[in-house]
Amino acid sequence: MTVIGVVNNMPDSALQTTERQFRELLGAVSGDRQVRLRFFSIADVPRQEAGRSYVAGEYEDIGELWGSGVDGLIVTGTEPRANSLHEEPYWRTLTRLVDWAEENTCSTVWSCLAAHAAVRYLDGVERQRFPEKLSGVFECAIAAEHPIVAGMPPRWRMPHSRHNTLPQDALGASGYETLSVSPEAGADMFAKQRRSLFLFVQGHPEYDPGALLREYQRDIGRFLSGKRESYPDMPRGYFDQETASSMEAFRREAMRHRRIETLDTFSAATPRPAPAHSWREAAERIYANWMSVLDGSPTRRAAQAESPGAATAPLR
Repeated sequence: MTVIGVVNNMPDSALQTTERQFRELLGAVSGDRQVRLRFFSIADVPRQEAGRSYVAGEYEDIGELWGSGVDGLIVTGTEPRANSLHEEPYWRTLTRLVDWAEENTCSTVWSCLAAHAAVRYLDGVERQRFPEKLSGVFECAIAAEHPIVAGMPPRWRMPHSRHNTLPQDALGASGYETLSVSPEAGADMFAKQRRSLFLFVQGHPEYDPGALLREYQRDIGRFLSGKRESYPDMPRGYFDQETASSMEAFRREAMRHRRIETLDTFSAATPRPAPAHSWREAAERIYANWMSVLDGSPTRRAAQAESPGAATAPLR
C-alpha cells in the first residue's frame, strides 16, 4: 500500500476541482499499485463557510498528519493575501509542515505558492513579482538528468498561472537543481535532496483542460466588479486563433460596458470543446516517475516485505 497525503490549500472556488484533478492524475499513473489518498486541511487557510464545512466533513485536520505514516506528500498553494509569505496566516503551520515532511516522507511535491513558501523558509530565497500575471501553456525543456524527468521528451508544454517566480540563479546558488525550464516561465520544476526528496513545481501538471479558462473568466469578473484595476491578459499559448479572436472581441465589449452583468455573455466567446489537454502526457510521466520514487520508500519496502502477497488495485 502506497499512502499519499495531499494538503489541499486551494481557495474554496478551486478546492474540490483540485482534489478531483489529483485523484484523476494519480489514478491514471498508479498502475497495479494499491494507493490510498488522504486529504488534509490547514485551519489557518482563509475560507468561507461553505469551504470550512466541506473540509470539516471530507478532510482530516493537519494535526492528524503529524502522527501518521505517509510515503509521499503533495502540498498545494493558495491565493496570497499578504505582501510577504511570512505574514500569511498559515505561515507557521506551513513551515512546521516543511520540517515534518523532511523527516517523515520519502518525497514531497510543493506546488506553486507552496513551493515559494518552502524555499523561502528553507533557504531564504525570495520570490519576485511579475509585472502582470503569468498565465498560459508554455514550452518547457529538460535542464538536468533526474529520475523525475526520466523518459520525458526533450520538450513539452505545461500550464502556469502565478503572479510570482523564483529566480533560477538564486535557486542554483542555494543548492536547488533545476529539472525543467521554460524561456518564458523560468524554472518549471526544481528539486533538492534533503532527508526527503523535495520536488518543487511552479507549473500545474494536474490542471484539467478548462482550468486556465475558468481562472481567466474569474479574473475578468474581478475586473468587471471593480476588484482589480486592469483587464487580465489572455492566457498565452492556450486558445486557438478563432477563440482568441472571440476573447478579444469580448474584451472590447467589457471595456465599453464595465459592469458585472457583462460577464453573462462570456460563455458565447468560450471554446467548444475545451482547449486541448496538450500537457497530459507530460503530467502523467512526471507523476509516474514520482510514484516510482515512492516505491523506494523504507516504509513501503517494509510493508511489502511483511505482506508480499498483498492484493493490489488501482487508485479510486
